[in-house]
Amino acid sequence: MNTHVVTAPTVALAPQRLATGKYGQQMSLPCSHLVKCGKSIHRESKMLAMRVSAAAVDLEALEAETVGAAEPVGMVPKRRNVSRRYKTEFAKVPGKTTALAPKEAIELVLSTASAKFTETVELHAKLNIDPKYADQQLRATVSLPNGTGKESRVAVVCQGDNEKIAKEAGADYAGGEELIQQIEEGLMDFDKLVATPDMMPKIAKLGRQLGPRGLMPNPKAGTVTTDVAAAVKDFKGGKVEYRADKAGNVHVGFGKASFSADALVQNLKAIQESMDANRPAGAKGVYWKTLTVCSTMGPGIRVNYGALRDMATQE
Repeated sequence: MNTHVVTAPTVALAPQRLATGKYGQQMSLPCSHLVKCGKSIHRESKMLAMRVSAAAVDLEALEAETVGAAEPVGMVPKRRNVSRRYKTEFAKVPGKTTALAPKEAIELVLSTASAKFTETVELHAKLNIDPKYADQQLRATVSLPNGTGKESRVAVVCQGDNEKIAKEAGADYAGGEELIQQIEEGLMDFDKLVATPDMMPKIAKLGRQLGPRGLMPNPKAGTVTTDVAAAVKDFKGGKVEYRADKAGNVHVGFGKASFSADALVQNLKAIQESMDANRPAGAKGVYWKTLTVCSTMGPGIRVNYGALRDMATQE
């Protein structure tokens, strides 16, 4: 095998270890290795030239070209694909920066609820809280004066005389360990699950089935109680639960598009008062950032929170 003594390379990019050993001595390398080293040096030189040329680009000219290719002033950004019905209803909405009086906003919501089914009227509130902190979490219930327009199915896990009391109050399901077994086997035909405190240790094993669906009984939600009759009547009569998500937003339906505007305003007022009464202790500064109402398939309409809050003094 032919060998050559390699001296220090003349190219600045080539590492010195290609020519010298660990302690500075000269190394004898085979020809094939020299060819590979030469290719590596050529490749590094080419990359350096490309970097130099890229650095020499006229940034001002590039920016001018970008600005020249921008959209003309006043052009509306392209929206997502929506139906013609939605475009028609969206044209009625004043915009995100305009907040309307509560009744005016509700009347506008009803006028934009043009789907082929009876839409739900929803509240979407952005609060100045961070639920990752224990003192800024929000979860509570409120009884709507005019109901939700939807019949809730209620199941009660109890034992003894409470089973009979729950069924007389209108519960769809009532039972003890046998009902727990049915739920474990897949029974989920209910909207609320109420339990007595003595049954909670037995329900703990249903966490995987109930937790992701938001059906796990919780004292804050009013679903863990000794008065099962009152709990069943409340949920059957229009009691709703609300909670803040990870971003500090609250979403809750408070009626149907078939309701009158006055009935929806009363429900909206009840939710606002409940959320103010259950304001987390850690919430600082402005509590309500935005308050928006909409129908299931309609555009959002901003509501003036101050006008809604002061309605109690005007009535």
